[in-house]
Amino acid sequence: MTAYHLETDLEKIKALGALREEENQRFRAFLKNRNVHKTDLLVQRLNHEIAPHVDCTACGNCCRNLSPYLTKEDLKHLAEGTQLPIEEVIANYTETDEYGLSLKHLPCCFLKDNKCTIYQQRPETCSSFPHLDKPDFNSRARRTFDNYSICPIIFNVLERLKIEMHFE
Repeated sequence: MTAYHLETDLEKIKALGALREEENQRFRAFLKNRNVHKTDLLVQRLNHEIAPHVDCTACGNCCRNLSPYLTKEDLKHLAEGTQLPIEEVIANYTETDEYGLSLKHLPCCFLKDNKCTIYQQRPETCSSFPHLDKPDFNSRARRTFDNYSICPIIFNVLERLKIEMHFE
């Protein structure tokens, strides 16, 4: 990895997110005109270089700021993790909006000392966050940029992506 300062200060990342909002909108537009496969490979490489250097248990910011949507399989896992019937999991921990069923408490009620108390049974979207290994990054870029100010991995991957793609 080339000499690059890895930013992990959450307050600084939040402030830079607000400061770079217009720049990030331009970068999203810039990405739309790039080869999807090449962008995916670059994002995935950067993620593999950066993610191991960020200790998620020292952060936990995603669990304090994001509410994952749940599948039926997630509900089964949550029932196992809480040792409650699915109906009680739904009543106690979820809410429904126009997009579906999600965890309703922020910070996540399963977060304790920056660690997930139901780690082995956590929702799939939690285990795959920040979703940078998934294909077709360009079509998911808006959602990723929404989390730019929250996740040090996303912040650093996108900042390195700007450098490596020679974005001005």
